[in-house]
Amino acid sequence: MKITDEYIYRQPEKFRSIILHLISVFERKIPELELLFKWGIPYFYYKKTPFCYFAPNHKRGFVDAGFARGFQLVGNQDYLIGEKRNTVKSLRYYNLEDIDNAILENIIREAATLYK
Repeated sequence: MKITDEYIYRQPEKFRSIILHLISVFERKIPELELLFKWGIPYFYYKKTPFCYFAPNHKRGFVDAGFARGFQLVGNQDYLIGEKRNTVKSLRYYNLEDIDNAILENIIREAATLYK
């Protein structure tokens, strides 16, 4: 088993289900993504460049889907969180039911256009 898979399956069910759902949506939208284990978390790379990470925050009870070029995104700004970060903006999910696949897919699609 890959270290990324081990990491995901060691997470409490709440975080594991969110991360697994996010991964499935990302892989459906962009099959060329490569899921790696970088900086201690699962991180998608697109065209050999950091694209989006999944960081569970056990203390505060959410999973961040952090887009590496998030500050370059134009659409869906009402859903993206910057929080004192210079390049990354993220979608934050407290529950699996919080995930709006249409918004997530729009952001993934737009983020992919930033990688030429």
